[in-house]
Amino acid sequence: MSTPEEVTNSARFSVENVGGIDEAELDISPGVTILSGKNATNRTSFLQSIMAAMGSRQATLKGDADEGRVTFEYEDEVYERTLKRAGDSVQFSGESYLDDSEVADLFAFLLETNEARQSVARGDDLRDVIMRPVDTEAIKEEIQRLETEKDDINDELATIESRKRDLPDLEQRRNSLREQIADKREELAEKEEEIDESSHDIQESRREQEKLEERLDDLRSTRSDLESLRQKIESRETSIRSLKQERSELSDELADLPETPMGDMEHLESEIERLRGKRQTLNNDISDLQSLIQYNEERLESEDYEVLGTLEDGGDETANGSVTEQLLEDDDETVVCWTCGSSVEREQIEDTVDRLQSLREEKLSDLSEIKSDLEDLKSDKREAEQKQRRREEVERKLNDVEDELEQRTEQIDSLKDQREELTDEVETLESAVEELESEDFEDILDLHREANQLEFDIDRLESDLDDVSEEIAEIEAMVERAEDLREERDELVDELTDKRTKVGQIETEAVEAFNEHMDAVLDILGYENLDRVWIERIERTVREGRRKVDKSAFELHIVRTTENGAAYEDTIDHLSESEREVVGLIFALAGYLVHDLHETVPFMLLDSLEAIDADRIAALVDYFADAADFLVIALLEEDAQALDDDYARVTTI
Repeated sequence: MSTPEEVTNSARFSVENVGGIDEAELDISPGVTILSGKNATNRTSFLQSIMAAMGSRQATLKGDADEGRVTFEYEDEVYERTLKRAGDSVQFSGESYLDDSEVADLFAFLLETNEARQSVARGDDLRDVIMRPVDTEAIKEEIQRLETEKDDINDELATIESRKRDLPDLEQRRNSLREQIADKREELAEKEEEIDESSHDIQESRREQEKLEERLDDLRSTRSDLESLRQKIESRETSIRSLKQERSELSDELADLPETPMGDMEHLESEIERLRGKRQTLNNDISDLQSLIQYNEERLESEDYEVLGTLEDGGDETANGSVTEQLLEDDDETVVCWTCGSSVEREQIEDTVDRLQSLREEKLSDLSEIKSDLEDLKSDKREAEQKQRRREEVERKLNDVEDELEQRTEQIDSLKDQREELTDEVETLESAVEELESEDFEDILDLHREANQLEFDIDRLESDLDDVSEEIAEIEAMVERAEDLREERDELVDELTDKRTKVGQIETEAVEAFNEHMDAVLDILGYENLDRVWIERIERTVREGRRKVDKSAFELHIVRTTENGAAYEDTIDHLSESEREVVGLIFALAGYLVHDLHETVPFMLLDSLEAIDADRIAALVDYFADAADFLVIALLEEDAQALDDDYARVTTI
């Protein structure tokens, strides 16, 4: 069992009008505190006061009060909680120690009606009780987000690997381009030398030569522009083919994505809101019923105490006669009804309380069904929203592609117009050059044409080299990033594994904690022929709404031994009340440990242990002693006597 850190600060409580308490102030020291006394001595009321200070709503107001208050001083902080009557319910306000007491109500505040404690005897779904504080929906959403991130990284890594395979060819092409440029430059240098030699032989035609060279320069420049323009047109045509392919793929995907009608979505949202309203109503009804049940049970205990006090204090004949008349008026025990003021049979009120408890169980069952239907509707809504978002995304991409296609088509039309203009200009310049040509200049003109072509080839090769070098640098940068991406993916995979197994880990830890502590407690308490009580975690196929899913379940096993030593499996119904109480308490302890409540909730509370004999209560308290910083137990005087004298005791509240 986990041992909480040593705590030295005491806790002080000031209580007004909670349960049966008028006013009370009490200091609780760390460790075990025993509230001992007879019935109806406000022991349970003080435990409720602690719960209220922690943040629980499972506390009741004093029957004749409209407002109560609990002040809790601990570790230099002060917390104050106010209870106000509002019709048949109680409203809570103020600052409490816990922001949310749901887990503490289940596994730390182990009063008689504690759900975790009672779930074993009722045959409830134990797995559902343990896992209730776990937000499985948030875990699913986080898993989806992590999977999307991992898929994006995998896609990027696949792209990098694909581009990386292009590197050898690109590097080979870069080397080839460098060699071609070097060859062309060498060839151009030779041509320029020939042109220089030929120019010395034609000094008398210098003017015509300069004019011719000017035209040749213009021709070379225009041809270069024309070639660049042709490459642009080819590039645009390639991109248009890619865009058309993408448009076709998007159109096919769009055809496969049905559009979710607005009415269907509104219906889902309306149905979800309706179920949420029903869930809230049922939660309120269950809370009100619980308060009403607790109030009536406490009043019944209070009536017992008041009658006993009258018997002890009455000394004269008149008083005795009055009490005797009350007790002997008929054969059945009667009490004064605290709602109408008339005398009614105690059994009638107890029957009413039983009916209220049955009604609460029915409403809990209805609440479970509504939660299941609500989860199905939420799932349907998420799926519809996801498909609708994808459809909108595809439509947006399709529109973008259409716009890009239109833009590229317009660009190609414009480029083709420019090409026609440059083609005409080249023809014009070629005609002008031909007019300037003569036999004397024929050789030098050929040399100039060849030099112009070489310069054009060099420009084109250098442009190609820049493109290849840029692509190589881009791929090398991507390859360098790949290692970071792999590390990021490994972290995501670890986090995904943790998220996917988190629920299973909690289930496994809960089962192991229960089985371990159950074995230890049975050894300590020494129940006859009760060999083992253990939980088995199994997988079952169950229906959730309209679907069948595989779901974990906890199966409780009870093993007994006959007089001749033969072992057999029994059921919870055949356990004694004492045995059932112990099993329920150990199950609650397993939930307390698996949800690490010792780190957040300083108090563990125990009440209504009368079904367990005093010596076993003492052993059980010793076993629970290290679970929490403060362990507070309400016991009858005769049961408290069996406990260690070193434990702090409170006899008056």
